[in-house]
Amino acid sequence: MQSKFEMSHMGELIYFLCLQTKHMKDGIFINQSKYVKELLKRFGMKNSGSKRNPMSTTTFLDKNENIKSVDQKIYRGIIGSLLYITASRPDIIFIICLCARYQSNPKESHLKAVKRILGYINNTVNYDLFYPKSSTFDLMSYSDADFAGCKSDKKSTSDTYHFSGH
Repeated sequence: MQSKFEMSHMGELIYFLCLQTKHMKDGIFINQSKYVKELLKRFGMKNSGSKRNPMSTTTFLDKNENIKSVDQKIYRGIIGSLLYITASRPDIIFIICLCARYQSNPKESHLKAVKRILGYINNTVNYDLFYPKSSTFDLMSYSDADFAGCKSDKKSTSDTYHFSGH
């Protein structure tokens, strides 16, 4: 006799908090392609040109006081949505956090930068994280800091790298 507090087996987890999982015999794939496609549609970037990287190496972001401001609500919405994607896309964390610095007074140059990120995730929408079942989970982390390295406001910039596996 089953207790009223027992849960029945509902099968493998496939979709949870916008994370899609695919269970294989040798591991699990995780991505957010469904969420990314909805995000691109919401911000009118579904048919945007695909980009091979999230930011050009020649791009320099600063306060740009003399450039026209853009709608904060839209800019913050894009930034927040992109931050949520970092759960499965560690390749865009640094550039999104860089763009997030300008949420209080976003300019056209900042919006152009986040739209480039949207173009990049449009090009890489099917990227997955793979967690193999058989490997040991050794985690190695490296950190680098550039104290007062931001040219516009002298804020510190740091970066971390995390490797899991053998």
